Amino acid sequence: MTSSAACDDYIVVQNLRKHYVSGGGWFGREKQVVRAIADVSLSIPKGASVGLVGESGCGKSTVARAVLRLVEPDAGRIVHDGIDVRALDARGLRQYRRRAQLVFQDPYASLNPLRTIRQTLEEPLRVHGMGTAAEIDARVESAMTEVGLPVEHLQRHAYEFSGGQRQRIGIARALILEPDFIVADEPVSALDVSVQAQILQLLQRLKSTRSLSFLFVSHDLGVIRNFCTLTNVMYLGRIVESGPTSVLLDDPKHPYTRLLRDSSPVPDPSHRIDLITHAQELPSAANPPAGCAFHPRCPHAQDLCRQEVPQTRTVAGPVPRTVACHFPL
Repeated sequence: MTSSAACDDYIVVQNLRKHYVSGGGWFGREKQVVRAIADVSLSIPKGASVGLVGESGCGKSTVARAVLRLVEPDAGRIVHDGIDVRALDARGLRQYRRRAQLVFQDPYASLNPLRTIRQTLEEPLRVHGMGTAAEIDARVESAMTEVGLPVEHLQRHAYEFSGGQRQRIGIARALILEPDFIVADEPVSALDVSVQAQILQLLQRLKSTRSLSFLFVSHDLGVIRNFCTLTNVMYLGRIVESGPTSVLLDDPKHPYTRLLRDSSPVPDPSHRIDLITHAQELPSAANPPAGCAFHPRCPHAQDLCRQEVPQTRTVAGPVPRTVACHFPL
């Protein structure tokens, strides 16, 4: 794909697939194919925040890592600013990773406890040969200031900081190479609610000042609503609904999206959460149900749902969106 393929879409993911094989070997366990990503397509316009939401185990983090080629996909295309990422050689991939960075979920595990924060932030610049010693010092101090931490803290180690402060350091590390695309994999899920709000505000400000594009992975619809303009709902390795966040969450067309929304807590003690009462567990990606993977949990399932995988279709309405369901709501 060339840059003319999608002028409005800065990141384009097409028919991405990733399977893992487990079992076999010395102990005679039967081999199983785990379909972490069955068939995922999504796009991210330049400067947009695009959400990827779903339950744990649905494949969100695998998609996040595959987009950065930290996990090598089995099939599909990843296009960044007109460049086919899967076709890049080692040099091209190195350049891509300067422009595309990851903010990790766990601010405790993602920082080396043996290094000072200055050493942590300097390392990417030195690896990529970006600047003299004086220029590196200036970049590091600027990054700390930009994420709201005192420059004096650069000589400290990660264990001396709170969870929110560590995540700010993780964000500074992601920004130090001046990327234009950020993959944020559950960046606030390990933090207290009040700290979550501060980190989201920081990311929102950085998105605006640096003109960043985001793929934002989360299981929390409240976080997605707060940060993302567009949202993709993922279920068992597939995107089942996509569209503008407010429209998708206010009026979901896929039963799974409605289940997620109705199961999400709201700050109202009188609000009653109604969950589907049967087949609550997510099916195994090693043995997914035939037809629509959601049909064992869906109150609207019919015979067709048990037999055929639904194709993605565009839903008519004032705001276009897509849904993979035989009988949209």
